[in-house]
Amino acid sequence: MKKIISVLLVALFLYSCSDYQAALKNEDVAVKFDIASKLYDAGKYSKAIRLFEQLAPAYRGKPQGEKLFYMYAQSCYKTKQYYLAGYQFDSFVSGYPKSEKAEECAYLGAQSYSMLSPVYSIDQTDTFKAIEKIQGFIDRYPNSQYIAEANATSRKLNDKIERKVYENALEYNRISNYKSAIIAFDNFIADFPGTPYKEKALYYKLDSAYLLAINSIPSKMEERLNTAKTSYNNLVKFKPDTEYKKKADEMLAEIDVELQKYNK
Repeated sequence: MKKIISVLLVALFLYSCSDYQAALKNEDVAVKFDIASKLYDAGKYSKAIRLFEQLAPAYRGKPQGEKLFYMYAQSCYKTKQYYLAGYQFDSFVSGYPKSEKAEECAYLGAQSYSMLSPVYSIDQTDTFKAIEKIQGFIDRYPNSQYIAEANATSRKLNDKIERKVYENALEYNRISNYKSAIIAFDNFIADFPGTPYKEKALYYKLDSAYLLAINSIPSKMEERLNTAKTSYNNLVKFKPDTEYKKKADEMLAEIDVELQKYNK
């Protein structure tokens, strides 16, 4: 019995492969569409995509193309071809705005772009594009069944940008470019007032201001020492029990010693 079942499965596989190969060469779009639909329903998305690619020119802009382009976009998404999926979902929404699938496709299109967002440490061009797409979906479909997931994706993407901006500011500190670090941390705190990195940002701004001051030429030292002292006050005002209190206090002590030279 097992041998018979195996033989039947092999025969079915060969038959389906034969149908697929024949469809690729067939000029009849109806035949291609039928086989492509069956492949899609069977979860054979990569093969279906090849037929959808052949069918697309004949169906583009036509009402009967709605099902085809929906399946095409879904196939790209399910095979993790997110650039192509994003494009196809966008095209579907543009071409069939009144479709009952438009909302779903708008959401999955935005999700496709979010899947292209890289780790925070590298260029975030794709992340910014994903934020734009997901926000566009939220604005257009505020009552969507997908709104909770869309908001969660938006937060995740914005958190990544926030981390990137913080790390860029920190890098200035690490390479001893203290002027740029101070400006970058100021901008970061202003742009992300509720950030979980605020304590760290305030500390490293103090560290940058302190190191800039004590390494300054005499004519600029007093002003920079006072700036560093203000940075200390901002840190302890924000969080009196900051984890950086000991290091910050050591900096303040040296700042005060240096400032005494200007008060004589």
